Amino acid sequence: MATSSINSVRLPISQLKIRTPLSDKFQHILSLFPDNLAFAFAYGSGAFQQHGHKSIQENVVDLILVVEDPVQFHKENSLLNWKHYSTLKYLGPKSLATIQDRWGARVYFNTLVPYEYGVLKYGVISSSSFIADLLDWEWLYVSGRLHKPVMPLIEPKSSTIRSAIQLNLQNAIHTTLLLMPEAFQEDTLYRTVAGLSYSGDFRMSFGEDRNKVSNIVRPQMERFRDLYAPIWPGLSSWAEFNEATGRCEQDTSPSARMFHLNLLPKRIQQTLVHEWNRDGSPQDVEDVIRAAAHDTECPELVKEAVEKTVRASSWSQSLKNIPTAGVLKSIRYSAAKVQKMWKSLKRN
Repeated sequence: MATSSINSVRLPISQLKIRTPLSDKFQHILSLFPDNLAFAFAYGSGAFQQHGHKSIQENVVDLILVVEDPVQFHKENSLLNWKHYSTLKYLGPKSLATIQDRWGARVYFNTLVPYEYGVLKYGVISSSSFIADLLDWEWLYVSGRLHKPVMPLIEPKSSTIRSAIQLNLQNAIHTTLLLMPEAFQEDTLYRTVAGLSYSGDFRMSFGEDRNKVSNIVRPQMERFRDLYAPIWPGLSSWAEFNEATGRCEQDTSPSARMFHLNLLPKRIQQTLVHEWNRDGSPQDVEDVIRAAAHDTECPELVKEAVEKTVRASSWSQSLKNIPTAGVLKSIRYSAAKVQKMWKSLKRN
């Protein structure tokens, strides 16, 4: 069975190229934190224009900070930004790092943090957990954010992180192609890619804009194209993308499906095996992949495996976010999300 290898990844990575200097706003945001970050990026409507948002200026800025040593980071960050933390800060940096690394999707969020230009929300994750999620989709949480265009604030300081980021994009394409028909349009591809980490997320049923995925993709078609363009040459035997027409065609034969299934992230493969063996049959990964490749319901099987992975991490991380943000901030943040949802329902 083919396995993922970060050594086979083609670089450079278009997602990580900062083509223009950071604005004063994002330079200021970076100055708030300790300078020992392994990687940092902004994502969402506070970083890029989304359909239905007149401006990004009033939106919450979402950040992910990747750190080598969570204990050291929380120690330094609590000295710099004591007010960012909920009452959990009184437990000390070791306890904060333990909460970060043992529960949920291994991210510690500080929410609704006021700063000079508005409000931000930032999540802290260790480099080891970050890499595990990108390579194996252990939680399909931070990895899902990197399926979409992001704004790098600090470029990755290690080749391992850079390679894992690119392999995560390859994971997304292999998974998405298994969900797609023989021919489809480019915008459908990107909506499916962008929706992977939302499928199974309970917040999409209550608390999120119903048009969230489309709102992300529509104004960012060029960014999505740039992000995934380096991957297509390696898929030439199985799929083809015509940039001029925006039409994608792929081989959907059992051999093509087996190719993609073999390259799925470990967590998705494990979930496929678990679900396949629910009847008590002791089939291993190779047996299940071979059988699934010939099954007409292969797309539904892959979709279900992705949904189960997302569902588990979204519930556990959301519960974890309540004490890390603080109850009052959690209520305010959730209320704002629900308000967005109602607005999207009215538009529909």
